[in-house]
Parts: sequence; C-alpha cells; structure tokens
Amino acid sequence: MAEKAKAPNGKLGVMIVGLGAVSTTFITGVLMTRKGLAKPVGSMTQYDKIRVGRGADKKYLKYKDIVPLADLNDIEFAAWDVYPANAYESAINAEVLKEKDIEPVKEELVKIVPMKAAFDKNYAKRLDGDNVKDAKTRWEMVEQIREDIRKFKEETGVERVVVLWAASTEVYVPVNEKVHYKLEDLEKAMKDNDTENIAPSMCYAYAALKEGAPFIMGAPNTTVDIPAMWELAEQTKLPIAGKDFKTGQTLVKSGFAPIIGTRCLGLNGWFSTNILGNRDGLVLDEPANFRTKEVSKLSTLESILVPEDQPDLYGHGNDEDTQYYHKVRINYYPPRNDNKEGWDNIDIFGWMNYPMQIKINFLCRDSILAAPLCLDLVLLSDLAARAGRYGTQRFLSFFLKSPQHDYTQDEVPVNHLFQQYVMLKNAIREMGGYEADEEID
Repeated sequence: MAEKAKAPNGKLGVMIVGLGAVSTTFITGVLMTRKGLAKPVGSMTQYDKIRVGRGADKKYLKYKDIVPLADLNDIEFAAWDVYPANAYESAINAEVLKEKDIEPVKEELVKIVPMKAAFDKNYAKRLDGDNVKDAKTRWEMVEQIREDIRKFKEETGVERVVVLWAASTEVYVPVNEKVHYKLEDLEKAMKDNDTENIAPSMCYAYAALKEGAPFIMGAPNTTVDIPAMWELAEQTKLPIAGKDFKTGQTLVKSGFAPIIGTRCLGLNGWFSTNILGNRDGLVLDEPANFRTKEVSKLSTLESILVPEDQPDLYGHGNDEDTQYYHKVRINYYPPRNDNKEGWDNIDIFGWMNYPMQIKINFLCRDSILAAPLCLDLVLLSDLAARAGRYGTQRFLSFFLKSPQHDYTQDEVPVNHLFQQYVMLKNAIREMGGYEADEEID
C-alpha cells in the first residue's frame, strides 16, 4: 500500500514565475472564492468526486474528504515578473476579468509586488521589462532565486512552498546529453554560464527543488523534462510533473481522439490552428518560441492513435505514407487578447474507406481554463510531497499537454484523457489510504 499523505500544518506558499494574465486570474479567483464572492469552476480538487471502496463500502467523495488537501484560506502568494506592476495593476491590464471581479480583493492584490525576475532576453525577445535580476551567471541566477524563496518563507511564516511557472514560452532548447543528462553536468554548465543550454526556467526549477519546493512547469519549455532534473528530484525527494497547461485545443484533442480510436474509425489528417492575442501570443509569434509550443502540442495525438497498433486506420497520410497528417499552427492576433479561438479540422474515414470530416471550433478563454489547473497542480503537488511521493508524478499528466516520461528508456507518455483520469483517481485513492483499484486499459 502506498503512503498516506500527512496532514498540512500551517500555510502553503505559492510562488509564481510570471504575474501575467494566467497568474493574476488564478490569484484573483482564489482570493474571491475565499471571500465567497466567486466559484472555482473547472477545478477538480474543489468539485470532482471519486469513488472509494467497492460494493457495500462504496462512497463518492470530494478530494478533500479523501486526502488532506491544503485549504484555500491557507495560501500565501508571491511572484516574479519582468514588469514591476503589482497583481492588481496586472490583473486590470490583462483584461481577462471585469473590474467588478477584481475590486473586492484589490487590497490583497496590491500587496503582491513581483520580485525581480531571472530573465534572459534571448529566451523571450518580445518581452522588454526591466524588473530583472542582475546576475552574471546562471549559477548566480539560481542563488538569487533561492534567496527569494528563503526570504518569502521567513517573512510570511509559510510552512511549505510550491513554485509554479506561469510565464511565457522560452525559445526551444534541444536536450543535450552532455549537459542535461547528469546533475553534475547541469550544475557545471550553470557555473560556466552556458546560456545556450541553460534556460532561465531551469534556474527556477533547480532553485525550487534545492529549497524543498515542488516545481510545476506551466509552459512547454525544456526545464524539468531532462534526466538531470529527475536526478535532482530524486535527491531532494520532491515531486515534479510534465509541462504545459492543458487548457483548450489539446484538451479537446486528448478527449476527442479516443472517440475515433475507440470507435475504430480511420484518420487521414488533423489540422489544428489557433488565434490568440495576449502576451503568450506575442511571445509565440517568434518562430523559436513557437517551436517549443509546437513540439508540445504535436506529441498528444501520436500516443493515442498509434499507426503501428492499427496500420489500416492510422498508417497513411504523411511521413512517406506511414501516418496520418498532423499539423499545428498558432497565430498572434491582438484583437482577441486572452480569448483565443481554436479550430480543428479532422479528416476521418469509415466503412470501406469512405471519407468524413469533423470540425471543432473552440472559442475559449485561455486564463479562465488555466486558472483552475494552476490551483489543482499546486494543491496536488503539495499533497504528493506530503505523501512522500517524489520524482515524476505521472498522475498529474491529466492537467498537462506533455506528460513527463523517461524517453531515455523509450517510455511512451499516456496522453489519452480518460486513462490519465484513471491515473489521477488511483493516486488520490492511494494518498487517502484506499486501494488504487481502477485498471488502465
């Protein structure tokens, strides 16, 4: 039987990298919910019910009645950002929430003033804030972030901290075996100021884990998905997970692709395109940053509809006719701001290879979908740490576009939404002292 989670004592510090649209929507929503002025809709930890026990012992309970989750009233927020605006100004500027939904918690938001960010303009050329740390090397960056975490703990008296990346997508960093495979190589590269292989986000992840804080990667950056970080998470006995909040189009894909697969229909091609206009869109307008996102978004489908498993259904299209054609596009379109729109055109075929089409048009609000994921990932990472779970937490892949997997051992990630949901439920059961009794087929 897996370990039951220990009860939380004291407060939980949530330190967020990036005080933009997503994080201010998340923070404001939590503060408003605490006051009874809003509902945390979309949050599994606040609404979902899971069956525990079987037969006569069967009960459907909310997560908090199964496991000792941190209470929303016990959360203290802090942030880093390249722009000096406080959380109130930033929430107003983001134009996601209406003023009437921000004003009641203005007093608390004003107090959240971002610390200087560890930033390298080469990783996000479109951002030009000046609230940045003066660090000569990547190692200095790490040391300064660690100092920020210690200071925050000291000043607020929080018992535990979780660090969450809700900042922009960095340029694509290919995994380099010489730097990213061993912890000692990673540390050496940081000390040698290898700015090509060490992204600022890696400095945050390293600093968080060294300071005893689980780290969550909300963007598709190469950060914790490298063997050196897995080694560090094992060493520090802390949980890490995959990357990139699964909010709009990829959520649809991971939920809809199983329909095609389960019904044994064929797929010729899946074309996905998005328009969005927030700071995320601006950064992704840079090709090197989009490449990071594209890799993350493309990986979802291939592990759900596998050409090798069903060559008749998925074995033709592109790649010299060995697979269906899969394309992802993101276009920066300022008028939409945070309200992005995703179009999916799916070319399927059925009986005797007769073609059909499916069109999905999701007019979503990026931060409204991301905020509850932030809350769930923070609460569940904190819970996992208290249950003594460390290293990659595969059960959190439900919330992420790119589930963490050991590619050095050719492990294939689970991207199928309903299989991910079973993994999530089983982990909650285990951490509550119940049997993990659902099979993943």
